[in-house]
Amino acid sequence: LATLCSWDEINKFVPYFHRLGIEGKAANPLTLMYLEDNPENHFKRAIKYNQEVLKGTLTNLNIYNNKKINIGYFSSDFRYHAISILLTRILELHDTSKFNIYAYSLSNIIDGYTERIKNAVFCFRDVSNLSDIEIVNIARNDQIDIAIDLNGFTKSNRRAIFNYRLATYQLNYLGYPGTMGSKSFDYILADKITIPEENKKFYTEKVLYLPDSYLPNDDTKQISPRKFSRKDLDLPSDGFIFTCFNHINKINRKEFNIWMNLLQKVENSFLWIMEPSHSAINNIYNELSKKGLERERVVFAKRMNLDEHLSRHSCGDLFLDTFNYNAATTASDALWSGLPLITLLGKSFSSRIGASILNACDLNELITHNEHEYESLACELATNKDRLEQIRKKLSNKNSRFFNSIKFTRKLENIYIKIIQSGK
Repeated sequence: LATLCSWDEINKFVPYFHRLGIEGKAANPLTLMYLEDNPENHFKRAIKYNQEVLKGTLTNLNIYNNKKINIGYFSSDFRYHAISILLTRILELHDTSKFNIYAYSLSNIIDGYTERIKNAVFCFRDVSNLSDIEIVNIARNDQIDIAIDLNGFTKSNRRAIFNYRLATYQLNYLGYPGTMGSKSFDYILADKITIPEENKKFYTEKVLYLPDSYLPNDDTKQISPRKFSRKDLDLPSDGFIFTCFNHINKINRKEFNIWMNLLQKVENSFLWIMEPSHSAINNIYNELSKKGLERERVVFAKRMNLDEHLSRHSCGDLFLDTFNYNAATTASDALWSGLPLITLLGKSFSSRIGASILNACDLNELITHNEHEYESLACELATNKDRLEQIRKKLSNKNSRFFNSIKFTRKLENIYIKIIQSGK
Protein backbone atom coordinates (compact mmCIF):
# COMPACT_ATOMS: atom_id res chain seq x y z
CA LEU A 1 0.00 0.00 0.00
CA ALA A 2 2.88 2.37 0.78
CA THR A 3 4.45 1.66 -2.60
CA LEU A 4 1.09 2.45 -4.23
CA CYS A 5 0.64 5.67 -2.20
CA SER A 6 -2.70 4.22 -1.03
CA TRP A 7 -2.74 6.38 2.06
CA ASP A 8 -6.50 6.09 2.67
CA GLU A 9 -6.12 2.31 2.87
CA ILE A 10 -3.08 2.60 5.16
CA ASN A 11 -5.04 4.87 7.51
CA LYS A 12 -7.47 2.01 8.17
CA PHE A 13 -4.62 0.15 9.87
CA VAL A 14 -3.27 3.04 11.96
CA PRO A 15 -5.43 2.17 15.04
CA TYR A 16 -3.82 -1.29 15.03
CA PHE A 17 -0.16 -0.23 14.73
CA HIS A 18 0.37 -0.87 18.46
CA ARG A 19 -0.59 -4.52 17.82
CA LEU A 20 0.66 -5.28 14.29
CA GLY A 21 3.69 -7.54 14.49
CA ILE A 22 3.62 -7.25 18.30
CA GLU A 23 0.55 -9.29 19.17
CA GLY A 24 -0.49 -12.30 17.09
CA LYS A 25 1.60 -13.05 14.01
CA ALA A 26 5.15 -11.71 13.71
CA ALA A 27 5.91 -9.26 10.89
CA ASN A 28 9.12 -8.06 9.27
CA PRO A 29 9.94 -4.95 11.37
CA LEU A 30 11.12 -3.01 8.32
CA THR A 31 7.62 -2.98 6.81
CA LEU A 32 6.10 -0.81 9.51
CA MET A 33 9.21 1.34 9.96
CA TYR A 34 8.10 3.23 6.84
CA LEU A 35 4.69 3.92 8.36
CA GLU A 36 5.33 4.61 12.04
CA ASP A 37 7.85 6.58 14.09
CA ASN A 38 7.80 4.58 17.31
CA PRO A 39 11.12 3.08 18.51
CA GLU A 40 9.45 0.98 21.20
CA ASN A 41 7.16 -0.72 18.66
CA HIS A 42 10.10 -1.29 16.27
CA PHE A 43 11.94 -2.93 19.17
CA LYS A 44 9.03 -5.20 20.12
CA ARG A 45 8.49 -6.28 16.51
CA ALA A 46 12.15 -7.16 16.05
CA ILE A 47 12.20 -9.33 19.17
CA LYS A 48 9.00 -11.13 18.20
CA TYR A 49 10.17 -11.66 14.62
CA ASN A 50 13.36 -13.29 15.87
CA GLN A 51 11.54 -15.49 18.34
CA GLU A 52 9.02 -16.78 15.81
CA VAL A 53 10.75 -16.66 12.45
CA LEU A 54 14.52 -16.70 12.84
CA LYS A 55 15.37 -19.42 15.27
CA GLY A 56 18.90 -20.76 15.30
CA THR A 57 21.53 -22.26 17.55
CA LEU A 58 23.81 -19.72 19.19
CA THR A 59 27.38 -20.91 19.49
CA ASN A 60 30.08 -18.82 21.08
CA LEU A 61 33.48 -18.76 19.40
CA ASN A 62 36.89 -18.42 20.90
CA ILE A 63 38.84 -15.24 20.34
CA TYR A 64 41.24 -15.77 17.45
CA ASN A 65 44.90 -14.86 17.71
CA ASN A 66 45.14 -13.33 14.24
CA LYS A 67 48.08 -11.02 13.45
CA LYS A 68 45.65 -8.67 11.71
CA ILE A 69 41.99 -8.14 12.56
CA ASN A 70 39.81 -10.05 10.12
CA ILE A 71 36.69 -8.04 9.26
CA GLY A 72 33.86 -9.72 7.36
CA TYR A 73 31.23 -7.58 5.61
CA PHE A 74 28.10 -9.56 4.62
CA SER A 75 25.68 -8.08 2.09
CA SER A 76 23.35 -8.88 -0.79
CA ASP A 77 24.07 -5.38 -2.13
CA PHE A 78 27.67 -5.43 -3.35
CA ARG A 79 26.47 -3.83 -6.60
CA TYR A 80 24.95 -0.53 -7.75
CA HIS A 81 22.92 -0.07 -4.60
CA ALA A 82 22.58 2.54 -1.85
CA ILE A 83 24.77 0.52 0.55
CA SER A 84 27.67 0.15 -1.89
CA ILE A 85 27.43 3.80 -2.93
CA LEU A 86 28.03 4.68 0.73
CA LEU A 87 30.52 1.99 1.75
CA THR A 88 32.78 1.18 -1.20
CA ARG A 89 35.20 4.05 -0.59
CA ILE A 90 35.59 2.93 3.04
CA LEU A 91 36.50 -0.58 1.89
CA GLU A 92 39.15 0.95 -0.35
CA LEU A 93 40.60 3.01 2.50
CA HIS A 94 40.85 0.34 5.21
CA ASP A 95 44.36 0.09 6.66
CA THR A 96 45.70 -3.19 5.26
CA SER A 97 48.56 -3.20 7.75
CA LYS A 98 46.02 -3.72 10.52
CA PHE A 99 43.03 -5.37 8.83
CA ASN A 100 42.19 -8.12 6.39
CA ILE A 101 38.86 -7.19 4.82
CA TYR A 102 36.58 -9.97 3.60
CA ALA A 103 33.43 -9.29 1.56
CA TYR A 104 30.82 -12.06 1.51
CA SER A 105 28.35 -11.47 -1.28
CA LEU A 106 24.85 -12.86 -0.68
CA SER A 107 23.87 -12.05 -4.28
CA ASN A 108 25.33 -13.13 -7.63
CA ILE A 109 24.53 -9.81 -9.34
CA ILE A 110 27.76 -8.33 -10.69
CA ASP A 111 28.38 -4.80 -11.97
CA GLY A 112 30.94 -2.01 -11.79
CA TYR A 113 30.52 -1.60 -8.04
CA THR A 114 31.07 -5.33 -7.52
CA GLU A 115 34.36 -5.13 -9.42
CA ARG A 116 35.43 -2.07 -7.45
CA ILE A 117 34.72 -3.89 -4.16
CA LYS A 118 36.59 -6.99 -5.35
CA ASN A 119 39.63 -4.82 -6.02
CA ALA A 120 39.33 -3.11 -2.63
CA VAL A 121 39.18 -6.11 -0.29
CA PHE A 122 41.61 -8.81 0.83
CA CYS A 123 39.13 -11.53 -0.13
CA PHE A 124 35.79 -11.44 -1.99
CA ARG A 125 33.56 -14.49 -1.69
CA ASP A 126 30.35 -15.11 -3.64
CA VAL A 127 28.40 -17.27 -1.18
CA SER A 128 24.99 -16.56 -2.69
CA ASN A 129 24.30 -20.18 -3.67
CA LEU A 130 25.52 -21.75 -0.43
CA SER A 131 23.43 -22.93 2.51
CA ASP A 132 23.43 -21.05 5.82
CA ILE A 133 25.68 -23.65 7.46
CA GLU A 134 28.12 -23.62 4.53
CA ILE A 135 28.44 -19.82 4.81
CA VAL A 136 28.99 -20.08 8.56
CA ASN A 137 31.69 -22.71 8.11
CA ILE A 138 33.50 -20.62 5.48
CA ALA A 139 33.48 -17.55 7.73
CA ARG A 140 34.77 -19.61 10.65
CA ASN A 141 37.51 -21.12 8.51
CA ASP A 142 38.48 -17.56 7.55
CA GLN A 143 38.71 -16.84 11.28
CA ILE A 144 36.59 -13.69 11.05
CA ASP A 145 36.99 -11.60 14.19
CA ILE A 146 34.15 -9.17 13.48
CA ALA A 147 31.21 -9.96 11.18
CA ILE A 148 29.12 -7.02 9.99
CA ASP A 149 25.58 -7.52 8.73
CA LEU A 150 24.88 -4.82 6.13
CA ASN A 151 21.36 -6.10 5.41
CA GLY A 152 19.42 -6.31 8.63
CA PHE A 153 15.81 -7.02 7.70
CA THR A 154 16.14 -5.60 4.17
CA LYS A 155 15.53 -7.49 0.94
CA SER A 156 17.57 -10.67 0.23
CA ASN A 157 19.06 -10.78 3.73
CA ARG A 158 20.46 -14.04 5.12
CA ARG A 159 19.63 -13.14 8.67
CA ALA A 160 19.77 -16.76 9.93
CA ILE A 161 23.52 -17.12 9.34
CA PHE A 162 24.20 -14.75 12.22
CA ASN A 163 22.15 -16.90 14.59
CA TYR A 164 24.73 -19.66 14.13
CA ARG A 165 27.48 -17.10 14.87
CA LEU A 166 29.89 -16.43 12.05
CA ALA A 167 32.48 -14.58 14.10
CA THR A 168 33.61 -13.78 17.61
CA TYR A 169 31.78 -10.45 17.44
CA GLN A 170 28.76 -9.62 15.29
CA LEU A 171 27.64 -6.10 14.36
CA ASN A 172 24.43 -4.63 12.98
CA TYR A 173 25.39 -1.72 10.75
CA LEU A 174 24.20 0.53 7.95
CA GLY A 175 21.60 -1.56 6.10
CA TYR A 176 18.85 -1.43 8.72
CA PRO A 177 18.27 1.57 11.03
CA GLY A 178 16.97 -0.28 14.07
CA THR A 179 17.58 -3.16 16.42
CA MET A 180 17.78 -6.74 15.19
CA GLY A 181 16.11 -7.81 18.45
CA SER A 182 18.49 -10.72 18.81
CA LYS A 183 21.23 -11.79 21.22
CA SER A 184 23.24 -12.96 18.21
CA PHE A 185 24.26 -9.34 17.58
CA ASP A 186 26.70 -7.88 20.05
CA TYR A 187 26.77 -4.29 18.81
CA ILE A 188 25.04 -1.72 16.63
CA LEU A 189 26.98 1.20 15.16
CA ALA A 190 25.24 4.56 15.37
CA ASP A 191 25.85 8.14 16.49
CA LYS A 192 24.42 10.20 19.33
CA ILE A 193 21.72 11.71 17.15
CA THR A 194 20.39 8.50 15.58
CA ILE A 195 20.39 6.70 18.95
CA PRO A 196 20.33 9.19 21.84
CA GLU A 197 21.17 7.82 25.30
CA GLU A 198 17.51 7.59 26.30
CA ASN A 199 16.77 5.30 23.33
CA LYS A 200 19.42 2.67 24.08
CA LYS A 201 16.75 0.66 25.90
CA PHE A 202 15.13 -0.06 22.51
CA TYR A 203 18.15 -2.04 21.30
CA THR A 204 19.18 -5.59 22.20
CA GLU A 205 22.66 -4.70 20.90
CA LYS A 206 25.18 -2.62 22.81
CA VAL A 207 25.33 0.78 21.10
CA LEU A 208 28.72 1.93 19.84
CA TYR A 209 28.97 5.57 18.77
CA LEU A 210 30.83 6.99 15.81
CA PRO A 211 31.84 10.57 16.72
CA ASP A 212 30.06 12.28 13.81
CA SER A 213 27.38 10.74 11.59
CA TYR A 214 27.19 6.95 11.49
CA LEU A 215 26.76 7.20 7.71
CA PRO A 216 29.87 6.67 5.55
CA ASN A 217 30.43 8.64 2.38
CA ASP A 218 32.41 8.36 -0.84
CA ASP A 219 34.33 11.57 -1.38
CA THR A 220 35.42 10.43 -4.84
CA LYS A 221 31.88 10.28 -6.26
CA GLN A 222 31.97 11.75 -9.73
CA ILE A 223 29.34 14.22 -10.89
CA SER A 224 28.79 13.91 -14.63
CA PRO A 225 30.15 16.82 -16.68
CA ARG A 226 26.87 16.67 -18.59
CA LYS A 227 24.88 19.74 -17.60
CA PHE A 228 21.15 19.14 -17.63
CA SER A 229 18.67 21.85 -18.46
CA ARG A 230 15.29 21.72 -16.81
CA LYS A 231 13.77 21.06 -20.22
CA ASP A 232 15.94 17.92 -20.52
CA LEU A 233 14.25 16.60 -17.36
CA ASP A 234 10.66 17.62 -18.22
CA LEU A 235 10.82 20.33 -15.57
CA PRO A 236 9.39 23.84 -16.06
CA SER A 237 12.03 26.30 -17.23
CA ASP A 238 11.36 28.68 -14.35
CA GLY A 239 9.79 28.37 -10.92
CA PHE A 240 10.88 26.77 -7.62
CA ILE A 241 11.54 23.01 -7.63
CA PHE A 242 10.90 21.14 -4.38
CA THR A 243 12.67 17.77 -4.69
CA CYS A 244 12.53 14.37 -3.00
CA PHE A 245 14.39 11.43 -4.52
CA ASN A 246 13.52 9.05 -1.67
CA HIS A 247 11.90 5.72 -2.47
CA ILE A 248 8.17 6.17 -2.94
CA ASN A 249 7.21 3.99 0.05
CA LYS A 250 8.94 6.45 2.40
CA ILE A 251 6.34 9.09 1.50
CA ASN A 252 3.30 9.23 3.77
CA ARG A 253 0.23 11.42 3.77
CA LYS A 254 1.62 13.73 6.51
CA GLU A 255 4.56 14.99 4.49
CA PHE A 256 2.69 14.84 1.19
CA ASN A 257 -0.03 17.13 2.60
CA ILE A 258 2.68 19.59 3.67
CA TRP A 259 4.22 19.41 0.20
CA MET A 260 0.82 20.17 -1.31
CA ASN A 261 0.46 23.13 1.07
CA LEU A 262 3.83 24.40 -0.17
CA LEU A 263 2.71 24.14 -3.79
CA GLN A 264 -0.34 26.24 -2.87
CA LYS A 265 1.67 28.82 -0.89
CA VAL A 266 4.72 29.20 -3.14
CA GLU A 267 3.78 30.68 -6.47
CA ASN A 268 5.06 28.82 -9.54
CA SER A 269 6.46 25.94 -7.47
CA PHE A 270 6.68 22.26 -8.40
CA LEU A 271 7.39 18.91 -6.76
CA TRP A 272 10.00 16.61 -8.34
CA ILE A 273 9.97 12.99 -7.12
CA MET A 274 11.11 9.58 -8.37
CA GLU A 275 8.73 7.95 -10.83
CA PRO A 276 6.70 5.22 -9.11
CA SER A 277 4.31 2.67 -10.62
CA HIS A 278 1.41 3.71 -12.85
CA SER A 279 -1.06 2.99 -10.02
CA ALA A 280 0.90 5.16 -7.56
CA ILE A 281 1.00 8.01 -10.10
CA ASN A 282 -2.80 7.86 -10.40
CA ASN A 283 -3.16 7.97 -6.62
CA ILE A 284 -0.84 10.98 -6.45
CA TYR A 285 -2.89 12.72 -9.15
CA ASN A 286 -6.03 12.05 -7.09
CA GLU A 287 -4.37 13.76 -4.11
CA LEU A 288 -3.52 16.77 -6.29
CA SER A 289 -7.09 16.94 -7.52
CA LYS A 290 -8.42 17.01 -3.93
CA LYS A 291 -6.20 20.06 -3.28
CA GLY A 292 -7.25 21.77 -6.50
CA LEU A 293 -3.78 21.48 -8.01
CA GLU A 294 -2.95 20.65 -11.62
CA ARG A 295 -1.17 17.41 -12.48
CA GLU A 296 1.69 19.39 -13.97
CA ARG A 297 2.72 20.56 -10.48
CA VAL A 298 4.31 17.12 -9.84
CA VAL A 299 7.12 15.92 -12.13
CA PHE A 300 8.42 12.35 -12.06
CA ALA A 301 12.13 11.63 -12.37
CA LYS A 302 13.39 8.64 -14.37
CA ARG A 303 16.17 6.34 -13.12
CA MET A 304 19.69 7.32 -14.18
CA ASN A 305 23.32 6.32 -13.75
CA LEU A 306 24.75 7.73 -10.52
CA ASP A 307 27.01 10.40 -12.07
CA GLU A 308 24.16 11.81 -14.17
CA HIS A 309 21.73 11.51 -11.27
CA LEU A 310 24.13 13.63 -9.19
CA SER A 311 24.40 16.17 -12.00
CA ARG A 312 20.64 16.63 -12.36
CA HIS A 313 20.36 17.72 -8.72
CA SER A 314 21.43 21.18 -9.91
CA CYS A 315 17.96 21.56 -11.45
CA GLY A 316 16.31 21.26 -8.02
CA ASP A 317 16.11 24.03 -5.42
CA LEU A 318 15.35 22.30 -2.11
CA PHE A 319 15.24 18.63 -1.05
CA LEU A 320 12.29 17.81 1.25
CA ASP A 321 12.98 14.85 3.53
CA THR A 322 10.39 12.23 4.47
CA PHE A 323 9.44 11.77 8.11
CA ASN A 324 9.27 8.17 9.41
CA TYR A 325 12.17 6.95 7.30
CA ASN A 326 14.56 9.71 6.27
CA ALA A 327 16.82 10.05 3.28
CA ALA A 328 20.21 8.38 3.78
CA THR A 329 22.10 7.75 0.53
CA THR A 330 19.70 10.13 -1.23
CA ALA A 331 20.53 12.83 1.34
CA SER A 332 24.24 12.22 0.91
CA ASP A 333 23.84 12.48 -2.88
CA ALA A 334 21.82 15.70 -2.64
CA LEU A 335 24.26 17.45 -0.30
CA TRP A 336 27.31 16.26 -2.29
CA SER A 337 25.64 17.74 -5.38
CA GLY A 338 25.04 21.05 -3.61
CA LEU A 339 21.27 20.69 -3.15
CA PRO A 340 20.12 21.85 0.34
CA LEU A 341 17.94 19.45 2.35
CA ILE A 342 15.57 20.03 5.25
CA THR A 343 14.53 17.29 7.66
CA LEU A 344 12.25 16.76 10.65
CA LEU A 345 13.93 15.19 13.70
CA GLY A 346 11.83 12.22 14.84
CA LYS A 347 12.04 9.61 17.60
CA SER A 348 13.33 6.46 15.86
CA PHE A 349 16.73 5.81 14.29
CA SER A 350 15.12 5.87 10.83
CA SER A 351 13.56 9.29 11.49
CA ARG A 352 16.80 10.85 12.79
CA ILE A 353 19.16 10.02 9.89
CA GLY A 354 18.66 13.36 8.15
CA ALA A 355 19.48 15.24 11.34
CA SER A 356 22.61 13.12 11.83
CA ILE A 357 23.84 13.98 8.32
CA LEU A 358 23.01 17.70 8.54
CA ASN A 359 24.71 17.97 11.93
CA ALA A 360 27.89 16.42 10.48
CA CYS A 361 27.67 18.94 7.62
CA ASP A 362 27.33 21.81 10.14
CA LEU A 363 23.88 22.59 8.75
CA ASN A 364 21.82 22.32 11.94
CA GLU A 365 19.69 25.25 10.80
CA LEU A 366 18.04 22.83 8.35
CA ILE A 367 16.86 20.47 11.12
CA THR A 368 13.25 21.06 12.21
CA HIS A 369 11.42 19.63 15.22
CA ASN A 370 7.75 19.59 14.25
CA GLU A 371 5.59 19.68 11.12
CA HIS A 372 4.77 23.39 11.42
CA GLU A 373 8.47 24.29 11.68
CA TYR A 374 9.28 22.03 8.69
CA GLU A 375 6.63 23.66 6.51
CA SER A 376 7.59 27.17 7.61
CA LEU A 377 11.29 26.62 6.89
CA ALA A 378 10.55 25.13 3.47
CA CYS A 379 8.32 28.07 2.65
CA GLU A 380 10.91 30.61 3.84
CA LEU A 381 13.74 29.01 1.83
CA ALA A 382 11.51 28.91 -1.26
CA THR A 383 10.74 32.62 -0.97
CA ASN A 384 14.01 33.97 0.46
CA LYS A 385 16.61 33.55 -2.30
CA ASP A 386 19.39 35.17 -0.24
CA ARG A 387 19.08 32.72 2.64
CA LEU A 388 18.92 29.72 0.31
CA GLU A 389 21.98 31.00 -1.55
CA GLN A 390 23.92 31.31 1.73
CA ILE A 391 23.18 27.65 2.46
CA ARG A 392 24.25 26.66 -1.05
CA LYS A 393 27.56 28.46 -0.56
CA LYS A 394 28.07 26.63 2.72
CA LEU A 395 27.42 23.34 0.93
CA SER A 396 29.87 24.10 -1.86
CA ASN A 397 32.67 23.70 0.70
CA LYS A 398 32.99 19.93 0.92
CA ASN A 399 35.45 20.02 3.83
CA SER A 400 32.82 19.17 6.43
CA ARG A 401 33.23 16.16 8.74
CA PHE A 402 30.59 14.30 6.76
CA PHE A 403 32.45 14.27 3.45
CA ASN A 404 35.86 13.13 4.71
CA SER A 405 36.09 9.44 3.84
CA ILE A 406 39.60 8.84 5.21
CA LYS A 407 38.81 10.36 8.62
CA PHE A 408 35.58 8.38 8.79
CA THR A 409 37.43 5.15 7.98
CA ARG A 410 39.98 5.70 10.73
CA LYS A 411 37.24 6.41 13.28
CA LEU A 412 35.42 3.24 12.21
CA GLU A 413 38.64 1.24 12.49
CA ASN A 414 39.22 2.61 16.00
CA ILE A 415 35.89 1.11 17.00
CA TYR A 416 36.86 -2.26 15.51
CA ILE A 417 40.18 -2.19 17.40
CA LYS A 418 38.46 -1.33 20.70
CA ILE A 419 36.01 -4.23 20.22
CA ILE A 420 38.91 -6.67 19.86
CA GLN A 421 40.84 -5.11 22.74
CA SER A 422 37.80 -5.29 25.04
CA GLY A 423 37.65 -9.06 24.50
CA LYS A 424 41.29 -9.55 25.37
